Amino acid sequence: MAKYKVDITGINTNNLVVLTNEETTKLFEQLRKGDESAKELLINGNLKLVLSILKRFNNTKYNMDDLFQVGVIGLIKAIDNFDVTLGLRLSTYAVPLIIGEVKRYIRDNTSVRVSRSVKDLAYKIIKYQDEYLSTYGIMPTNAEIASYLQIEEYEITYAMDSLKDPMSIFEPIYNDGGDTIYLSDQIADTKDINTDKDMLISLRKALQKIKDREKDILVARFIIGKTQMEIADSLGISQAQVSRIEKNAIENVRKLI
Repeated sequence: MAKYKVDITGINTNNLVVLTNEETTKLFEQLRKGDESAKELLINGNLKLVLSILKRFNNTKYNMDDLFQVGVIGLIKAIDNFDVTLGLRLSTYAVPLIIGEVKRYIRDNTSVRVSRSVKDLAYKIIKYQDEYLSTYGIMPTNAEIASYLQIEEYEITYAMDSLKDPMSIFEPIYNDGGDTIYLSDQIADTKDINTDKDMLISLRKALQKIKDREKDILVARFIIGKTQMEIADSLGISQAQVSRIEKNAIENVRKLI
């Protein structure tokens, strides 16, 4: 699959029709007169809009065929509720509805469970954003959302973050000269050491035999609990260098133990 291309099973995206504003307006007039075939033409004429939105979800673990079907549901809701008298483009009104529908699907199918109240608040925020956008043509500010829902602004960020896909701690985030740095390398180790005394004695002896810089980095990482970035800043070296020294130090300690 190409990086910026969304492939949908059974659909040749190159042959999809894109309606002009004039064609869209005429079809809505026909739909108001009871011509249901106009609705199908409106849906088919805006499928590329759904595909363009799905590009931002192209790197997720979810099946793009499923997301496409969910996005089309958002498009249909937009067509059913669109008011041509407001002077808005259908795409302007449909985009937040399609995005909201896709995010809800992802949220409901994620392995991380968020409390029901947070989930409901996120839905209320999206609904208010959709209504505000359809009325005023712009997205509301966090202050306006907080005022309307009678919540604190930080609750908006917390609720909307619950819709995001979780990231593995083994996700690679940086590579320098072949030394990959993973998300876990950015996380401070704050857990207590709870092991048997013989292992602690062996570890202490091993630490006395490795290089001072290796020992200092291991102590900072796994006893003090600093991140590799914090250690790099204090030593005046790159994080990649810290990662390299840490891995060598662990290997040397393992051999000595």
